[in-house]
Amino acid sequence: MLTPRQELILRKVVLAYQATVQPVASRTLAADPELPAGSSTVRHELAQLEELGLLAHPHTSAGRVPTDAGYRYFVDRLLPAGRSGATIELELTRREVDAAMRATTETLSQITNLLAIVSAPPINTATIRHIEVLLLQPQIVMIVIITSSGGVSKRILAFDAAVDNGVVAWAAEFLNEQLVGLGLGARKLHSRLSDPTLSQSERSFLDRLMPAFTNLAATAEDSLYFDGTARLFSEYRFHDVTQINALMQMLEGRVTLLEMLRSALDERDVIVRIGAENEPPALRSLAMVAMGYGLPLRPLGTVSLIGPVAMDYGMTIGVVRQAAAQLSRFVEEVYDA
Repeated sequence: MLTPRQELILRKVVLAYQATVQPVASRTLAADPELPAGSSTVRHELAQLEELGLLAHPHTSAGRVPTDAGYRYFVDRLLPAGRSGATIELELTRREVDAAMRATTETLSQITNLLAIVSAPPINTATIRHIEVLLLQPQIVMIVIITSSGGVSKRILAFDAAVDNGVVAWAAEFLNEQLVGLGLGARKLHSRLSDPTLSQSERSFLDRLMPAFTNLAATAEDSLYFDGTARLFSEYRFHDVTQINALMQMLEGRVTLLEMLRSALDERDVIVRIGAENEPPALRSLAMVAMGYGLPLRPLGTVSLIGPVAMDYGMTIGVVRQAAAQLSRFVEEVYDA
């Protein structure tokens, strides 16, 4: 624990460095009217904070800069409660999930100039809303599955012989009666179609259509939506080419990023990872603020912002918290529709 004066000095250094991205000199702090201490006292306190690992001294004649530990102390103990500095209103009404995710990343990136990443709800959490079975040609059938999240999946099947149009119409009606409202990953899918009263031809036709449902859930990948990569690089002028390449490779690979974002699903509030606290090497000189969203007692995805360690944490945390709350309300309406 720091003394009140040390906490005030640390907070001043963090806020000044966030504003200027320049080391903060002791004379600048001594001239601050909110800091009732002389230059010698300020220099002594800065040295103490440096010994504690909360500040660093880049050059002999330079001022101090916050370390990762200094930012962590600032976020955990010195950040004013409830301060966000920005209010967002996501345009999500009457959108499909895909469009809502894109709107969220675009809005977050524009407001913060940071890299916005949103993970969409897994497809196997959606339910079946409507099914179409269409005869395109005598031997070609298309099945269309519309989910509760607004997703549309199409599958075209080729048969060896001409298909009876009556069977196609019957299948569409039967499938909607039996499967609407079921989850794509539900085990009941098979049992709902195992009706002993079905004829051999009806059962054979349904067997051909079944992979359209099972494969959709089995092959689905978690979707990530990005916005602001170029804006982030331009705004903060990353000079380390190795860091840029590592970050781009991580974004393209996605697996590591998905694993990291999933940790936010287990938390009730915003999580903040600063510098070396991030496991992926590509993020160890950056900071991430993330929060899960979803249905009550059922997390579905995450909202996150990635940027420099010197980001405005108060604003970023507030924006992420607002976006997660609005996305939660959106998916609750979509999944209950």
